[in-house]
Amino acid sequence: MPTDPRRLAILLAVHRAGGVHAAADVLRVTPSAVSQQIARLEAEEGVQVLDRGPRGVTLTPAGRVFAESAERIEAELVDARKAIATLAGEVSGRVTVAAFRTAIRAVVGPASTVVEERHPGVELVIEELEPAVALRRLRAGEADIVLLERDEDADATVPRGVRDTVLLEEPWRLVVPAAVAIPTQLDDLRGALWVGAEPGTAADRALGRVATLLGERVRTRHQYYDFDVALSLVAAGQGVAMLPALALQGEIPPGVGVVTVPGLGSRRLVARHRATRREPGPAVAAVLDVLLGVAGGIELA
Repeated sequence: MPTDPRRLAILLAVHRAGGVHAAADVLRVTPSAVSQQIARLEAEEGVQVLDRGPRGVTLTPAGRVFAESAERIEAELVDARKAIATLAGEVSGRVTVAAFRTAIRAVVGPASTVVEERHPGVELVIEELEPAVALRRLRAGEADIVLLERDEDADATVPRGVRDTVLLEEPWRLVVPAAVAIPTQLDDLRGALWVGAEPGTAADRALGRVATLLGERVRTRHQYYDFDVALSLVAAGQGVAMLPALALQGEIPPGVGVVTVPGLGSRRLVARHRATRREPGPAVAAVLDVLLGVAGGIELA
């Protein structure tokens, strides 16, 4: 009897997810359904494919052989879909998107699913990179789209040969430790101790803008680049901070309050890409369109 490739796919899901229950979540089936398919695979092939222990499951030598076969089948199906898309005149090609963590989590990651559904001939590659590195890759032709952040008062001058597309404009929020009185207006922030942002970032420019509005030089302590680090420092009572709304979409640490204060302004999420007679090509344009759609559908708290 030929091996059922569907059961191989389930075995591969168990291997990648690290367990039957995790694989069931990924496949959107019950754990018992996954276990039944694995049991049938073992019965049909006459070999054990999983070692089941108190800490989870691992592949047996035979299981590794089947999982490797499943990966090859998966890769061949992807190539086949791309080839069919090309024959049908659909958009195809490789598009590399370089972005920072917040943008990947909120926009690029969800967009990847949409690209797979709408444009099976497009191979989307996502890279988590700092903006300076991402821009170098764009100039070198090694990245096609780079996601950048920009405070509302940032210089919008764009170099020749590239174009910026604003995906999203999101408000800055104030995050404060539990022991700090909740401010209701900008003047309440006079004399506050701030958690400092890395120089040159949108958060650093935004804080400088707020300092100008307050008419004082703000006091800062520490320095962060990652927004999760800023939240941890605020939770530890080290100061207040300004974070974009996207950075606050997940779980907020205990002891941290999120406040809307008029006058903090907004941050722009921008997609930069090459703009020449030949670029952006159809594949890059298709991905840009999906990014715009996903960003436009985000509901900001």
